[in-house]
Amino acid sequence: MAFMPKIGMVLGLLGLLLPWWVSIDGLSSEGARTLGVFIFAAIFWMTEPVPIYATSLLVILLQVFTLSSAGFFQSETGGTLPPYGSFYASLASPIIVLFLGGFSLASAAVKVGLDLNLTRWLLRPFGQAPSAILFGLMLATAMLSAFMSNTATTAMMMTVILPMVSVLDKTDPFRKALALSVPFAANLGGIATPIGTPPNAIALAALNQLGVKISFTTWMLLAVPLVVVMLLICWQVLLKLFPPQSKTVSLKLDGKFATHHAALLTYLIFGGTVLLWVTEKLHGIPSSMVAFLPVALLPALNVLQKKEIRNFPWEVLWLVAGGISLGVSLKENGVADWMLTRVSMDALGPVGAMMGFCLLGYIVANLVSNTVSASILIPLVIGFASGIQMAEADLTRNVVLIGIIVSFSMTLPISTPPNAIGMSSGLIDTKDMMKAGLIVGLVGGLMLIACALFYWPLFL
Repeated sequence: MAFMPKIGMVLGLLGLLLPWWVSIDGLSSEGARTLGVFIFAAIFWMTEPVPIYATSLLVILLQVFTLSSAGFFQSETGGTLPPYGSFYASLASPIIVLFLGGFSLASAAVKVGLDLNLTRWLLRPFGQAPSAILFGLMLATAMLSAFMSNTATTAMMMTVILPMVSVLDKTDPFRKALALSVPFAANLGGIATPIGTPPNAIALAALNQLGVKISFTTWMLLAVPLVVVMLLICWQVLLKLFPPQSKTVSLKLDGKFATHHAALLTYLIFGGTVLLWVTEKLHGIPSSMVAFLPVALLPALNVLQKKEIRNFPWEVLWLVAGGISLGVSLKENGVADWMLTRVSMDALGPVGAMMGFCLLGYIVANLVSNTVSASILIPLVIGFASGIQMAEADLTRNVVLIGIIVSFSMTLPISTPPNAIGMSSGLIDTKDMMKAGLIVGLVGGLMLIACALFYWPLFL
């Protein structure tokens, strides 16, 4: 598929220039330019002629020069275009700060060995029975992935399973179960908190733009029960598909928690930040405000230094920021409403629309990365929902649903970064990932719809 980036480059640029060549009924000139930027972004995100984070930065650049009051064009409707700073502001959105806080905690945890020691501590009670070890491994991965990058968690946990794999016979199917358990659990664990994976941030940012605030605690109330159930289901699926031949698997769980000055400060700031996040409803301090505590304190106390800060995955923040700014333009310039007139969903009703969004998100995210899928689909969902005058609670549920369903899409290595890392181990084939991922994803989709219909209304 080496030709796809070249084709994507051509199609994306043609889509960008489309408003200059074709008159589009129902759209103002700024709306047409916004549609061009959206087509450009969607094609570039899917085909990757440049890295997806670079596409997000290009999206912001294009909006600054074509859709701001200081740009090359004036408003056709006589209104005032937004200042160019409003597009740059997406780089400092509260959701961006929330993720930055997560990066700071994760970097400090890795530096002092907190992540590995937590893994050893979590796995120790599970003994040497293969099924118990598999569940312990998935539980540890999911818990770390909830507060760290699921990509970084997968990379670390794959090193944990290699000693286990080495003592198993090469014909033992359980080797595949171990190799798949880590990326699958990381994908599921990332759903549990707002900072677990970028699609969560994209969903929250879109809702923030609509004036809908979902606290850190509320997100966890929505997501954690689903994650727990799906971890259990995924565990059983892997055991059934790849049953162990050995009765025991040896684990090396040596090591202890560091007690030097930087480690103690990390434990204190990590624990305090997480505690403030999960008790947000009690004290009322927004999670994005709390997130700046580790961002400021860890460097100030010399736990994080320039070397660690430079190694933050800044490209993730750029990717999310591009999606935030594009979503605002789609809404403000009438493109989302215009798209609705091309696809009528009135006949589906709220439940049918929810199921349609869920299916669409699952299919798209299996073919392109889950972050890209959320960036493309969430603005469309908001446009569709506003066009049929969907109630705010239904709209909120649909946006959260898209943010979560894309993390259930894990049938291919390209679907999520953890999948790609798992495949790189050489222990599994694509057909193994497809078989297990399809079952987990479809069951997860059904569970997600059930939660959205019967459980989430308790909190939204």
